[in-house]
Amino acid sequence: MDIMTFNIRLDVASDSLNSWKFRKDNAANMIHYYAPDVLGMQEVVHNQLNDLKERLPQYTAIGVGRADGKEAGEYCSLFFKTNRFELIKDGNFGLSETPEKIGVKGWDAAYERIVTWAVLKDKITGKKFACFNTHLDNMGEIARREGAKLLLAKAKELAPGLPIVITGDFNGTQDSEPIQIITHNGMKDTRATSPVVYGPSWSFHDFGRLKNDERDLIDYIFVNAPVQVNKYCVIKDTPENGYLSDHNPVLVNTTIK
Repeated sequence: MDIMTFNIRLDVASDSLNSWKFRKDNAANMIHYYAPDVLGMQEVVHNQLNDLKERLPQYTAIGVGRADGKEAGEYCSLFFKTNRFELIKDGNFGLSETPEKIGVKGWDAAYERIVTWAVLKDKITGKKFACFNTHLDNMGEIARREGAKLLLAKAKELAPGLPIVITGDFNGTQDSEPIQIITHNGMKDTRATSPVVYGPSWSFHDFGRLKNDERDLIDYIFVNAPVQVNKYCVIKDTPENGYLSDHNPVLVNTTIK
């Protein structure tokens, strides 16, 4: 199973030639080319979600806007191949002291943060697994730490005993507290555990504006013990007429044991 995480960069006019209208076809074509079975995306606003659903009809898309639990604000959308997986159950929760409420800023966060999750069943093998997709806060250190803890607790609650995949933009490097919390509590960093690693060691480049030594890996795919990591890649593809996003996608090939 191929899994991708991709912060697509929200649609804002101030991005000028890097704005979504110039990137949407290339972003969709990249997804068509690599054809991940499951794809977690971040910073997806509603018109971007519609653009992607139109261009990627082979996928089922789930998720809600973080501002109201409906269509307002950024989504942490999950896409999965409709012909391969059956959706068993899904949902969303907030990363705050009141996770049952969407649209709440938790702890010291600058923005509302959410998790979109699903339990999927492979139509051929019958195997079930769970996916959790999120975007931790860019400003609040407490929010990132507590958000990571809450994410793990909810994963155990919602998908007990299942293989688990976590995708997202975690706004932290591999030695940061949230990543350490996740990897010391039953989840594996796919980059650190893959026998094959390809591509750059960073994922955020700010539309190419950052120098190489200023770029960090902040986008991750984590898996638990039943999921074997076969290959890992940070995709550095740059279309002829611009960028896919201000982040690189990350792609991992896995096997559920």
